[in-house]
Amino acid sequence: MPDPIRFKADFDRLPVALQHNLHELDMFSADSLEALSRRYLGHPDDYFVAGSAPAPGADFYSVPHSMADPVETLATLGSRPARLLFKRPEDHDSRFRSLLDTLFGQVVALQPQLARERIVRLESAVFITSAATTTPFHFDPEINFFAQIEGEKTYHVYGPQVLTERELEDFYARNIINIGQVDLASRDAAAEVVFRLRPGLGLHQPQNSPHWVETGAGRSVSYAFVFETEGSRAIGRARAFNQRLRRVGVSPLPPGLAPGRDALKSESLKLIRPVRRALGRAMHRGSGR
Repeated sequence: MPDPIRFKADFDRLPVALQHNLHELDMFSADSLEALSRRYLGHPDDYFVAGSAPAPGADFYSVPHSMADPVETLATLGSRPARLLFKRPEDHDSRFRSLLDTLFGQVVALQPQLARERIVRLESAVFITSAATTTPFHFDPEINFFAQIEGEKTYHVYGPQVLTERELEDFYARNIINIGQVDLASRDAAAEVVFRLRPGLGLHQPQNSPHWVETGAGRSVSYAFVFETEGSRAIGRARAFNQRLRRVGVSPLPPGLAPGRDALKSESLKLIRPVRRALGRAMHRGSGR
């Protein structure tokens, strides 16, 4: 885990280095990961396979996606570049559920205020990546804890402060859990923090921290767990409301400067979105399509 004093000060604000012993667990051995890959067969929504990006600034979804299954991808990882993501392994192997609950409990012990918040999403992921492979620049809408299990990986990350409010508003207005695509070239290079990861090392990545990743000379295995709170979701809804205000010519205050107003924006959007969905369904039925 991270240094408690620095972690308390920088939690969900700045990237923080951490140490761990997860690479010593049998559940991350080559045989265990191969067995895990077989459990994902028939569950295409639970894994993602893609090639290497040609450059860190490439559009995330412009990188070719493979239709290969996870067993085949693992078998050919040494002969062609590939990024294999196992989503929510805790749904496929009970050991990952126990690990996730234990690790999140350790985070709550370091940040007791989380015990008073409603956690709306808590899940983990396993990344298995071939050598010399690049994951392009993007950001994620959750708080992240990332651990290197096997091989080497260089992790380039920026604090969330490098994103503009308009970039964040446009992302949260989409109202979907997905990656955020932003331009790398326009970021201040001085704000980049580089973590050179090997087994036993990792980092805490704040919500909305843009990053890109490259692997070393051999296969890489990483583990991460992420979570969102009702409070972080509410800030996202306030940003989505601000985007609507901008569209009608209003320059809104960013979240945090007027908490009462933020809460009103968030609650208003919680009411508006279900109504819009219901109207959309009704119009679809009425059109006869």
